[in-house]
Amino acid sequence: MRVGILGPLQVAGCAVGGARVRALLVRLALDPGRVVTTNRLIDDLWPGEAPAHPMAALQSLVSRARREAPGLISSHPAGYVLDVPPGEVDAGAFERLVRAGDVHRALALWRGPALADAAGLPFATAPAARLEELRLTALAARIAADLSETITTGLSKTISTGLTAPPSATAADDPAPASTAATGDGLDDPDDPDGPDDPVARGAGLVAELEGLVAAYPLREPFHALLMRALIAQGRRAEALALFERIKAALAEELGVNPGPELREAHLEALRDAEPKSNLPARLTSFVGRSEDMSRLKGQLGRARLVTLVGPGGAGKTRLAVEVAAGLHVPDGVWLVELATATGVRAALEGTLRTTDPVRALRGTAPLIVLDNCEHVIEEAATTARTLLSEVAGLRILATSREPLDIPGETLHHVLPLPEGKAAELFAERAAAARPDLRVEPAKAARICRELDGIPLAIELAAARLRTMPLSVLVQQLGDRLAFRGGRTSEPRHRTMRAVIDWSWNLLSDRERELLRGLTVFSGGATYEAISQVCGGDLDLLSSLVDKSLIAVSGDRYTMLETIRQYAAADLPELRQAHARYYTELAETADPHLRTGEQLKWLAVLDAEQGNLDAALHHSDDPLRMILPRLWSWIIRGRHREISEQAASVLARVGDTSPPGRGLAHGICRVLAGFAPTEAVLDSDHPAALNSWALAGVGTPADVVSLTERQSGRLRDHPDPWTRSAALLARGIVRFEYGAVAGAEDLLEPAVDGFRAVGDRWGQWAGLFWLSLVAENRGDFAAAVALAEEPERLAAELSGLDTPLGPMTFLIRVGQLKGRAGDHAGAARALERAWESAVRSEDQAIVARVMHARAELARRTGHPDEAARLLEAALALDVEVSTQLRAYMNIELARVREAREPLRRALELMATCSDRTARATVLEGVAEHLEPEAAAELLGAARALRGIGESADPYVNELAARCRAALGEHGYRSASARGASIPNPERYALRPLSSP
Repeated sequence: MRVGILGPLQVAGCAVGGARVRALLVRLALDPGRVVTTNRLIDDLWPGEAPAHPMAALQSLVSRARREAPGLISSHPAGYVLDVPPGEVDAGAFERLVRAGDVHRALALWRGPALADAAGLPFATAPAARLEELRLTALAARIAADLSETITTGLSKTISTGLTAPPSATAADDPAPASTAATGDGLDDPDDPDGPDDPVARGAGLVAELEGLVAAYPLREPFHALLMRALIAQGRRAEALALFERIKAALAEELGVNPGPELREAHLEALRDAEPKSNLPARLTSFVGRSEDMSRLKGQLGRARLVTLVGPGGAGKTRLAVEVAAGLHVPDGVWLVELATATGVRAALEGTLRTTDPVRALRGTAPLIVLDNCEHVIEEAATTARTLLSEVAGLRILATSREPLDIPGETLHHVLPLPEGKAAELFAERAAAARPDLRVEPAKAARICRELDGIPLAIELAAARLRTMPLSVLVQQLGDRLAFRGGRTSEPRHRTMRAVIDWSWNLLSDRERELLRGLTVFSGGATYEAISQVCGGDLDLLSSLVDKSLIAVSGDRYTMLETIRQYAAADLPELRQAHARYYTELAETADPHLRTGEQLKWLAVLDAEQGNLDAALHHSDDPLRMILPRLWSWIIRGRHREISEQAASVLARVGDTSPPGRGLAHGICRVLAGFAPTEAVLDSDHPAALNSWALAGVGTPADVVSLTERQSGRLRDHPDPWTRSAALLARGIVRFEYGAVAGAEDLLEPAVDGFRAVGDRWGQWAGLFWLSLVAENRGDFAAAVALAEEPERLAAELSGLDTPLGPMTFLIRVGQLKGRAGDHAGAARALERAWESAVRSEDQAIVARVMHARAELARRTGHPDEAARLLEAALALDVEVSTQLRAYMNIELARVREAREPLRRALELMATCSDRTARATVLEGVAEHLEPEAAAELLGAARALRGIGESADPYVNELAARCRAALGEHGYRSASARGASIPNPERYALRPLSSP
């Protein structure tokens, strides 16, 4: 913690004196990172009568605070800011830890009364009271957790040592250990073999602590309830009951109220003679990842009398049911009836309850019965459950099954595979049990759990194998997950995942098995229409497989776990081709809609079917037909690597010669492989063909310009407005990137208008993006910001703001432009969002881009050291970035560090670059460091590369003004004209940097 206010003021590494200075820091620490206005500070620090010159007095206080605690307080036009994150002020950290449930660490932050150095000042009264109330609440939660752990540990110790003392025994009935009797304290005695871990000693310590709290807070009910429970745990029920009567009387006398629910529940607990009856097994391992399920199930059992846990084999239904049942207080008993090996439900029930007439034995009571593994005796289980519920009004049943019992009043709870984070937690815990010396990286654990579908049994079986093999070998073995074996005492049906699924498979009819095999040709699920077209399965069969937890319904799709898919998979060549034909036709249907107002709808369809589309492309006997309608969706999504990889795969299958009728698709695949466009591509109006110049290298910049000019001229009068707009867009982009730059705007603006008319979001986004670049090229940053922000919604709808649709993500670009336009706060917000996105993406190239943008902003806001740190870290990343970005980073580094070497590297990088605007940007950056004549020459060369007359860039114009002042107007114009005619300005600029 940098700043502590939970007690006397504490500032890391500093000693702050003076009551008013300390009060100032306390006041700012209540709002870390936020501006506190000067008026607010004056009112809070001088609540009675302000000094004669309050502003001067406040400034004096701030100056003194800055001397004694440097780096903490920042100025703002409206006031002052404590410049530390909220998490580095102990009060903020305390609240965060309490919200997260980590009350032990939260309470450890307290060193005394909150805001002690502001005691007596009105501004501190309410926050101090709120923090104290939160402390007391956290303290109660901590004691409750400690008490629960103490009781659990005590029970475990009693079982392990064979002690059988009744829970109602008093303290006098239980002689103290010899060591405790000798010292009078079993908590810290070094001779006590149990020491502070002894549950009896810990319980006594909690009682002592609570007695002190009850004395200090005589009307605070939670502490009284906890003390009653602690006394009960010590076997001191009479004292607990007496305590209840005292607090009851005090509440009535002082407040005129009755005890609340916590106290009443503790009172009932003290009145009970014994623990509930139960045959539930004791827990052997920790229970991980099902807290939300447990909470939901307890709520369901409070509303319904029959709750059935349904889910695939290995999902952990039995364990979840047992854990939920064990956590309920059921005075009339909790009974587990295991049906997995039973020949009949009634016989198993009678055996568990030790009666020949369960209805008669249960009538008049309110027990909970857990019917486990109902699926293989489903009919009798349903009949028995209905009879019991009808005859025993107080009975509740918690059933587990791979399919519902399907009787009136049944509430279903679907036990799904674990989410990735919780699955990884389970794997790490079980792996540590198998090999205590092994540390599993979270990312690797998450990958393993994804491969295992998040199925708890599969995860536990895999983790157990780490006892005999390295983690790397286990990862290689994941494809054979069905054979992973459990321990010696595992039930045969749970010994392997294959055995688990065998149990379900054997309960299927022949038609159900045939349909389940057929469903394995789908990848990522399928709609009913697709299944009916490919497999011919009817709704009744599908519904039966859903009920039996072998497939699931998610939205409008049927899905299957990969583990089940692997089990049921078979060689089905005819179905594979039927599947490929169906999804080829779907892609062909979707393709034209991607260039209309229905673009988002059909992109969503293709996204949902990506697994099936990829599988169809892999298995199709006509892959060229399949790949052609998919190209445009990949381009829209910016999935250039996927396009190249899929095209290479298709070419490897079909060879260098195009099959009849597939010349266009074959030609585009060859372009993606780096070959020149064929006539079929050059003469086509297919969207991918129009973008062939961007899909792969097509020669020199002049070749690219020639190609797009040819296409644009050919398509000028095309009947389709989208095609006309796409041709204008391509021509405008190429002119800006590779041509004379001038005139690009005249092509891009009508292209955007055309895309807007047909409803194509991608076309609008792309056109506006490049128009923003054009505005930036002429130095009009305000216009560039407006043009860049306009398509924010479009970019988010198409791919999300995290996806690099162009040279950089939307957020990075907006952040940089706002910084250059002078909106530093807006730039900081955009770049903070960009940084969060980059970290989530784990794409180091994007991380480097954001670091460069943040460094530029740091330099513009007067933080050159921070800028240098960011740039040096970005340049040190082991990642491939564009030549332009690496040059820009070196130019930026030259502005905050010794300039010569970074400038030399930037110029060398640009020497063979065809990006005219990037070259101009680098030349302008180098010019900042040269003598006026050389600087003017480079500015002239940059202006020629940009294809503009005069720049609107205020920074370039400021440099030009300095050159004019040094050279005179005529000298400046002459030098600028010379620079514009230099054939290789980068090589020319390197000369003044070569001499020391």
